Amino acid sequence: MVQVTVSEGILEGELNKNYLGGEYYSFKGIPYAEPPIGDLRFKAPQPKNAWNGVRSAKEFGPICYQYDLFFQTLPSNGSEDCLYLNVYTPDLKPSKLLPVMFWIHGGGFTCGNGNDDFYGPEFLVRNGVILVTINYRVEVLGFLSLETEDIPGNAGMKDQVAALRWIKNNIRNFGGDSENITIFGESAGASSVSFHLMSSMSKGLFKRAIAQSGSSSCWWSLAIEPRERALALARKLGCHSEDDKELYEFFKSQPVETLVNIQVPITFVEKAKIAVDLKFGIVNEKKFGDNERFFYGDPYDVIRNGIHEGVEIIKGYTEHEGILNIGISKDIDAMILQINDFREFLVPKPIALNSPINEQFEVGRKFKEFYFKGKSVSKENLMNLTNFFSMEMFVYGIVQWLKIIASQNKNKVYLYKFTCKSERNVFTQVWKASSIAGNQPTVCHADDLPYIFPIKLLGEVDQNSDSFKMIDNVTKLWTNFAKYGNPTPDNSLGVNWIPFSQDAQEYLDIGQQLVAGLAADKEEIEFWEDIFREYCPHFVAKKSS
Repeated sequence: MVQVTVSEGILEGELNKNYLGGEYYSFKGIPYAEPPIGDLRFKAPQPKNAWNGVRSAKEFGPICYQYDLFFQTLPSNGSEDCLYLNVYTPDLKPSKLLPVMFWIHGGGFTCGNGNDDFYGPEFLVRNGVILVTINYRVEVLGFLSLETEDIPGNAGMKDQVAALRWIKNNIRNFGGDSENITIFGESAGASSVSFHLMSSMSKGLFKRAIAQSGSSSCWWSLAIEPRERALALARKLGCHSEDDKELYEFFKSQPVETLVNIQVPITFVEKAKIAVDLKFGIVNEKKFGDNERFFYGDPYDVIRNGIHEGVEIIKGYTEHEGILNIGISKDIDAMILQINDFREFLVPKPIALNSPINEQFEVGRKFKEFYFKGKSVSKENLMNLTNFFSMEMFVYGIVQWLKIIASQNKNKVYLYKFTCKSERNVFTQVWKASSIAGNQPTVCHADDLPYIFPIKLLGEVDQNSDSFKMIDNVTKLWTNFAKYGNPTPDNSLGVNWIPFSQDAQEYLDIGQQLVAGLAADKEEIEFWEDIFREYCPHFVAKKSS
């Protein structure tokens, strides 16, 4: 029997064979908080009560009730009772405690889970680390905010903090080092990682951080006008009150099936523009008594004032992030028409929210000229459009974040650009990249994930394949960083990944080979910086002196 004692009782897990060699122990479906149901809906998670006897940890817990934004389905096993985590360890009693890697899934704050359909342990645990994956509340259940004490917002982020606190207190019992925890995540998970680097609730709970394709400096991370959206949702569901208590009781009484996946645009542009636009996300929380606030303030102001000092960080993006925006679109032809008819389509959201319409016309004209050189947008030049979306959604915000943090000299930061291409690039197929890029191989949003985690639909990987060599490289970089705070502590990978500085802008190209370089996507980033400096300077890093 494989048993571990944690603060709430005894867990029974399993010993598993790793097909890549060796074994690992798994403990699935561990509750890290009380179920957030009934009066606890929308509230910060509460500590889990103890259980009697031995609790089986051989099955995953339910995932948060959700509509899958990307595969456009409702889960068969979704539930509000979803606050569970999973621990995979190569050794329960190591001679030296093992580094811990704590994974935060993506999904636009709208969907996703920590189960092994996408986030299996085999690639990482073979490198001598413990992997933790979690479920947290998403969409309305995790991110609705009335800006009141009853529904303040950020419940899903407080779930993540509760899971981190649980791991900090218990991971030693699984062979893990509670003083060496690396948080890592992708997309909304990467944005979450960035906010943990700023949140007083998260301070001291981790030592290192990896943010893949997301940042607190990306506009979609922070929800705009969250109370207005909550009121719009209430109206759509038949409640026209603006009384806080009545609204809370109304939302609390709704069946979960009624609440989830209701489209509630609060601006005309949101309703009319054919583009990716996340409706729920992290909010700037108001203060109520002694209640803990996950985040408050303006992300760029907070970044400029400094994140948790001394935490080492890796950040980066994939080569063709923006294919997501076109691949997820329900009507590409209508999107192309909008871009050709309305110059302000190509205006990044921060500028659209902060500039008058005459300036937006000018900004849209400049972007259209830069990306399309006077030509109309068509299916023949869609890759130019994906380059715009890559910058708008991901690359620009990530690089500004790195420049601001690097200039402070209080955190060692690394930048990568992910360019691996093989049959493992499953999201290239999900987003129908071939209809956009033709025969050009692409590395879409989330195409980095199958090089870090086994994905069930791909089956076992051939250890003699080129793709396994890439898996080996990527997982060694990530686990070296978790162990040493340096992804290339020796020359075994044949490259020295130098930390990012504002002047040289060092980065690592992670592809078929590992290649160190300077100033990735320099011309494009400088063009964006010039635009923001002129029209919206709050969202650009100061030039180095």
